[in-house]
Formats: sequence, C-alpha cells, structure tokens
Amino acid sequence: MNSNLFPIATRSLHVAKILTAAALMTVLVACGGGGGTTPVSDVTTTPSGLRALSADFTARKAVNYSPYRDSVFNEDRPSEDVTDAEVLQDLRLLEQAGFGLIRLFDSDEKVAQRVLRVIDTSQPKLDIKVYLGMWMAGNNDAGNKDQMARGVALANSYPDTVVAVSVGNESLVSWSGHKIPVEELAANIATVRSQIKQPVTTDDNWAYYAAADRAILDVIDFAAVHTYAMVDTHYLPLAQQWDWKQLGETDLTKRAAAMMDAAMVATKADYQAARNFLDTRGQRAMPIVIGETGWMNKDPGDGWYKFLAHPVNQKMYLDRLLAWAAEGKTGAGPKNVFYFEAFDEPWKGKDDGWGLFNVAREARCAAQSLNTAATWVKEAGSCDASNAIYFKPPVLNLPVTDAKFVLHSEAVTRWPTGLRADQFGGGTPFTFDYPAVGDSASGDTGASLATSNFLKLSNFLALPNSYGWGLLWQSSANPVVSSNMTNFANGAVHFSVKTGYQGKLRVGISSDTELGNVVEANVLVSGGDSYGYCTNSTAVWCDVRIPLSAFKTANPALDLRYILTRLAIADIYSETGNTARSGMPEIRLDNIYWAQ
Repeated sequence: MNSNLFPIATRSLHVAKILTAAALMTVLVACGGGGGTTPVSDVTTTPSGLRALSADFTARKAVNYSPYRDSVFNEDRPSEDVTDAEVLQDLRLLEQAGFGLIRLFDSDEKVAQRVLRVIDTSQPKLDIKVYLGMWMAGNNDAGNKDQMARGVALANSYPDTVVAVSVGNESLVSWSGHKIPVEELAANIATVRSQIKQPVTTDDNWAYYAAADRAILDVIDFAAVHTYAMVDTHYLPLAQQWDWKQLGETDLTKRAAAMMDAAMVATKADYQAARNFLDTRGQRAMPIVIGETGWMNKDPGDGWYKFLAHPVNQKMYLDRLLAWAAEGKTGAGPKNVFYFEAFDEPWKGKDDGWGLFNVAREARCAAQSLNTAATWVKEAGSCDASNAIYFKPPVLNLPVTDAKFVLHSEAVTRWPTGLRADQFGGGTPFTFDYPAVGDSASGDTGASLATSNFLKLSNFLALPNSYGWGLLWQSSANPVVSSNMTNFANGAVHFSVKTGYQGKLRVGISSDTELGNVVEANVLVSGGDSYGYCTNSTAVWCDVRIPLSAFKTANPALDLRYILTRLAIADIYSETGNTARSGMPEIRLDNIYWAQ
C-alpha cells in the first residue's frame, strides 16, 4: 500500500509496517525463499511471459543516485548520516535537470527508505520514480536476506513509486569484488520476484551479459547492462581497446569530437554484444536497459584518463548518450539509459568524479546543458567546446645530465622539485615516516651514518583486500611531468635498506610512451639475490643496485625518455607470493638515487 494514502499523523505507523514486513520477509527467505507466500497478482506481462517495463520506466530520463557527501575516503562505505533535507535538495536538483527516474543501489534504511519517504511526502510533490536495488555479496547470506526483506517491503509499500527492482550490482562479472555464485543469486532473484509485482533483474557489466548464465536469464524480466568506454581504455588490453586516441584525425580542433564519437560507437558495441547473446539464447523479447554508463570529469590523479576526463568531454558524452537513449525508446537500442552518476562521492577516492553535480551541488557543464533556464549554482570553469581534451603525444624534456638523480640522501632531505612520495594499497596500509627519527636503542643513524635522516615504513596493517601495498615517487604536477633519463641507460637504480620484512619486494619504475600507453617495469628482489637486497634486521644496511637493463628486460616497452614513476617499492601479493598481511617488521630506506 502506498503511503500517500495515510495522513501525516500516521507516518510512523506506516514505517513500522515496512519494518514489520521486512522482518516477516526475513523469516520467509530464510526458509528457502518464496515458498508459502501469497502469489503476486495483477502483474502485467508480455506474450513472452516477461513482466513489462512501464512507461514510467522507459519514457523518463534516468540517472544513478547516491546522496553521500562525505569527503573522507572510505574503501567500503561512508558512515555519515544522510538527512531528509539533503535528499530533498538533491531530488529537486535532479528534477530541474529533467530526471524523472533514479536508480538506488541498495535497500538500506539509511538511503532507500529515506528517499522513498521524501518523494512520498514532498510538497510540492516530486515527480520521480525509483528503480530500487538490493545489494548482494558472496559469503553474506544473512546480509543478502536482509536486503531482500527490506527491498520487498519497500517495493510493496511504494508500488506507484518503485517501478522496477534489481537484485545485485556487478556481482557476477569475473572481476567483481563481491562475487556471488550464480545459483545463489538466481534463487534470490526468483524469491524477490515471487513477492512483488514489479519487473526484476540484476545489474551487471556488459561482459557478463554477453555470456550470461541460463539460470539468470530464466528469472529476470529485462537485462540491466553496464558499460564504461572510458574505463576500458585503461583496463582492457591494448589489442581490445577502442581507438580513443583518434590519431587519424589530424585536425586537432576536431579530435576531441572524433574521440567522443568513437566512445559512443564502443558503448553501442557493448550493448550489441549483450543483445546478440540474448537473441541467440531465445531471449529476443527481453528488453535491455543501460544500468550504468558515464564519463569522469577529472583525472583521479594517476594519469589514467589525462586525455579523456574533463567536464566538457563529460557533457559531450552525455549529449550523445541522450540522443541514443531517445532512439532506443521507439526503436532499436536500450529501452532506457541510466547515467552514472548524479553527484560526486569523494568517499570513493580515485573512483570519484562521475557526477553531473560536484559534491557542493554545483552544476557541471553536462548538468547545465540539461536546463539552460535553471538558476544553477554553476561549477567554475568554461563549458566551451574548445576546452575539450584529447590525446597529445607526451612532452619530451631535456635529458637529465647529472651523474646522480637523487630521490633521498643526507644532502637531499626532500624530494627533488616537482616530485612527491605517495602510498597506495587502499586506506592507510602502513605508516610512512619522513624523515624517520633516529633509533638510539640500536644506534641506527641511517645508511650514511651521518644523521638520522632515513625513511621508515612501519605498522603494516591487515588490508580489506588481497592486493598489497606500495610507495612510489612521482610527479606532483598536473598534467604529470616526466623525466628524460636516457643518459642513465647503462646505469642503475640504487637504494639502501635495513629490514626483517620476510619474502620478496617489488621494485619498479614506469614511463609514458609516444602513444600515451603508460608502462611499468618491475623487478622482484629477495634476500641473497644478485642485487644486494637483504632481510636481516640485525645486520648493517644493505646496498641494493638494480641495473636499468634489468627493468628494460622486464618490460622492453619502457621508454627512458618519459619516466613517470621514478621508483616504486611494493609488496603486490599476487607477484611476490608473500602471505603475511599485518605485523610485518618495518622497512628502513636511505640513499635512494639513479646513477649513470
């Protein structure tokens, strides 16, 4: 029953009914799911037996929405409390931009229940429908059951607002960080579908839907496909990447437009791969929607998207996307497209910057174009098309002529101008002290035995993933400035180390190339190897020398003309084979330099 049938005085009673329904649903799904429940009636289906997508779902402009504004990076989920006033502000902005359909990622009380309540009680009334998600994760049956219970309760309590439901988000594709067994998710989808009247699906990457399991296809009413052409320029092998550089367009005033046109071709190809597979599996009647696609407005700082991510390019992608979405509503193509996403979410760290609005709720170029009459608070910067970015070959700087290129020594107590030392690995995987305080107990004053100016990596923490940790020296400028190290081709990278850290470490450097393909060259070091590395914490400092030729052997594509990462020291578990994850002895470093 929709809560707009209740007077304001009885809102708390209605919320209690939702929670009671959630509790009841938890019991039902815990007993096998679906069995013994009242069959869903009054459901509109197509001749194929699929539940039909309503006009509210297919005709409205759609966007992914999350209200979190927390500026603190959190590898899991933000802990902040969202308010009704913040949600209402967000939804009013989206309504101004013409969005009448939002996708929510889960059915948590903090967001989903709040959003639905705000929509239902808003005055003047918001004209927004909801595509409701239920978050699924492997090895979390209790959490999944709770999501299903809450989601079913919300879908049945707000039947006029919730127009479709998705059980799971990118939980089946091979690279998923919360992968769930196919049979388990299919059973969960079937359970949910048996107790609501809305069409049901699961959201996943196009690569999954281009080879989807029969068990999933048998229980969904439509396919919700994710496609990120921009991200594929980094994660796909070079041979599989679309031609984002567009070097064939020699008129540089047209190269950005050519790139964005090619991005849409790639996006449409992902959709078509899923469409073709469904058709071959007897699912020609199953509609496809694009559940997520978007374009970052800024490079996250690692140079992956330095020629792609910009507010104007984001607008160009949205313009092309909306034109395609309009075609799909009446003909071939997806029946709707959900843009990712409405607002920036700084808590996501380097995966932030997709928003049509920034975290301050200022409209970016893409949002501004959706309603030129709106009185937006606009993000600073020009939205002129001439500001769009595109691929340019790297700048070739003059070769470094010094005999030594020093990153750290007793004489160099900070990084060379323009460099910085950055930790990676998620969260704060270790403590980095620079310079470290001398250890009077052991008489350790650094490898030079002069002052206590060494570096210390300590307090290694157990990480929430199995990736590893690292420290790298790189350019602090944006765009990134490379170093021409061709004079060091016959030289070596040096550093002194003192540690009891067991197992191997990865030592690496990276470079740009003429075609903008960043390459890494890594060498594994272990105690007693030919490079001089040691792991005896009670011994004197060990001097490590790795010839540049070893890095070139590791990756012949390394280009010394365009060195980006001057040095990286890391433990990447899949490469080193190390099994320890916390409590490892500290690592002390000193005298870090390149020598000709």
